[in-house]
Amino acid sequence: MKYYLIAGEASGDLHGSNLMRSLKVIDPQAEFRFWGGDLMSQFGGTPVKHIKELAFMGFIKVLLNFRTIVKNIKLCKRDISKFKPDVVILIDYAGFNLQIAEFAKLKGYRVHYYISPKIWAWKTNRIKKIKKYVDKMFTILPFETEFYKKYQFSVHYVGNPVNDAIDAHKDYFEPFEEFTSNHQLSQKPIIALLAGSRQQEIKLMLPVMIQVSHFFPNYQFIVAGAPSIEKDFYKKIIGPHDIPVLFSQTYELLKHSEAALVTSGTATLETALLNVPQIVCYHTNIGDFLYKIGRKLLIVKWLSLVNLILNYEAVKEMVQDTFKKEYLVKELNEILHNKAYRNAMLNHYKTLKELIGEPGASQNAANAIFNDLIRK
Repeated sequence: MKYYLIAGEASGDLHGSNLMRSLKVIDPQAEFRFWGGDLMSQFGGTPVKHIKELAFMGFIKVLLNFRTIVKNIKLCKRDISKFKPDVVILIDYAGFNLQIAEFAKLKGYRVHYYISPKIWAWKTNRIKKIKKYVDKMFTILPFETEFYKKYQFSVHYVGNPVNDAIDAHKDYFEPFEEFTSNHQLSQKPIIALLAGSRQQEIKLMLPVMIQVSHFFPNYQFIVAGAPSIEKDFYKKIIGPHDIPVLFSQTYELLKHSEAALVTSGTATLETALLNVPQIVCYHTNIGDFLYKIGRKLLIVKWLSLVNLILNYEAVKEMVQDTFKKEYLVKELNEILHNKAYRNAMLNHYKTLKELIGEPGASQNAANAIFNDLIRK
């Protein structure tokens, strides 16, 4: 079978790579053509565009790159027509992918969506396009099934691929002493800093996270480097501070961390599944007033996936006007030094894992995609 996959962000590259690996298991002759990153490239096929060229975050950034985005959409449409895939598989990245869904469906291609756009948070009207142009929707968050049910659209919950990615790593984790030695780190306990996957996020988040490090001299703070960001970019922000950046080691870093400051997104779920107490962080540069207006447009109460799945506040969210050094220091002290508080968060993580279910999301999705194709 011929598969055309489109991921536009680092998390999509991760989940797309796991899906490709699973498709190869049941379809050894699978042909891949894709928009993605280095992880997807490991499974062969032909890359069309790298995620480094695609991740435009925020209204202003999108506006400034509007021509590039339009060119990319036109390129994608031409490329699909030339490749003639058996299925177009869209991975999150809603603004781009829903336009491609419409094109592909009207051209007669099978359209599968793996990892639903977050229409349950905002832009609910996108459900109209999804119902019209998507043949199968494979979801990864338990509450999405009920959400779509309200709109008379049946979806398939396959489990969460973060579970798969972590499960695949479980035999490769090094002991703490080896990990620190191999990366020239000290033996102090670790606080992980996950400042996002895009330059705009990192510029806003990392400087404040670095300020927090000054209040915990008995710990070493380490940045998890995003795969699409150059090391020099981090160096400019970190400056004279003694904070290392580790690339391609996020799970290993979290596994050995006592706590983490995590920018809202998939990383909050990864951190929870690796049993690391965390503070969820989020800030934009649009100003507190405009943020409050925008926040009212959101349907959901929380920003982190941990709290959304559990439907209550299991982890603190330091957002916009509370994303400040003093609030972060206070919460981190609680996590590190209040045993009852820490254990309560870890117990919430146990409930989270029960709701998500066992690993196998990527294989479940691959089986469903392949079976749908051979039945059509």
